[in-house]
Amino acid sequence: MPEPAYILAAVLVAGAITWTLRAAPFVMLAPLRNSQLLAYLGERMPVGIMLILAAYTVQDAGWGQLAAALPVAIALAATVALHIWRGQMILSIFAGTGVYVALLSFSVF
Repeated sequence: MPEPAYILAAVLVAGAITWTLRAAPFVMLAPLRNSQLLAYLGERMPVGIMLILAAYTVQDAGWGQLAAALPVAIALAATVALHIWRGQMILSIFAGTGVYVALLSFSVF
């Protein structure tokens, strides 16, 4: 059985490492809070991420077959239209996903 001092030292070292790893991101980001680059990325990234997700989603849609491509195209159009109308990304993504799932579930195509 290990000595109590050894166990206490191991617990203290593990606690110090855990605390340091959790505090490090906040310490490293503190100087960047007023950065113009960070503000620019915070403004532009949501649209960029949504564009990447949309491109990844529709890349394997089977655009050569109408039955496979039509639900994707309708859902994509609904997502874009709703985003232009309301300007809320989460609402647009969930509604577009709902339209796509509904089209596939009800076997319309």
